[in-house]
Amino acid sequence: MHAVILIAATFTATPHVAVCDSSEGAATILQSHAQPGTLLFSQGDCLAVRVFTKSPYTHVAAVVKEDGRFFVYDSMNGTGVRKLSLSEYCRSECPNTLHVYHPKREFTQRKLKAFVEHLDSEIGREYGVKHHLTGKRAKGIHCAEYVTDALCACRMVSAKRPPKVSPDSLRAGIESADIYEPALKIHVHIPLAEAPDESSCCQRFWFNTKQRTQVVCDKLIGWCLCK
Repeated sequence: MHAVILIAATFTATPHVAVCDSSEGAATILQSHAQPGTLLFSQGDCLAVRVFTKSPYTHVAAVVKEDGRFFVYDSMNGTGVRKLSLSEYCRSECPNTLHVYHPKREFTQRKLKAFVEHLDSEIGREYGVKHHLTGKRAKGIHCAEYVTDALCACRMVSAKRPPKVSPDSLRAGIESADIYEPALKIHVHIPLAEAPDESSCCQRFWFNTKQRTQVVCDKLIGWCLCK
């Protein structure tokens, strides 16, 4: 059974905070809160993005609704531009912290059509981030550049050099321009499994050692490979 805790905000300017213990729990929360045009900002472990952007925000993705279901578009290292269901996306991103931003004004049908068309047009394009330093276009595309381009395509924002946009600068820009507002913060903490009750002391020690070693390995992969 997965635990989900939702803490109501005291002021409307402060986003709600949700705490859950699984990627499935995060997907369930998003299913009830997402809107067409919602943006998802992640606080992850990727050291490269943290160093380049001087920010804890490491990833951004866009949410759309199709035939009653929500889908997430992003550009991910090692994969490129992709389209995933909420469950698939949460499995790939959690246990990161997700910040959910909603458009302050509902997308018009024309804007939403342009937004989705651009997102769809880039599916399959490879990932690239080195050109973030130069601001020049490249064969690959990074997550913030991809989402910025989609927002430009529907005239929600304008950007002179989208490759220079980072997840944090995009987040700060849309919030300060009063285009988007923070609506929800999802903390995902996946607890370690416990050794079976019938285990001996040695078995418990070995089980716990493997568990903690796996956590360290996952952290190192996140820091170094951004996965």
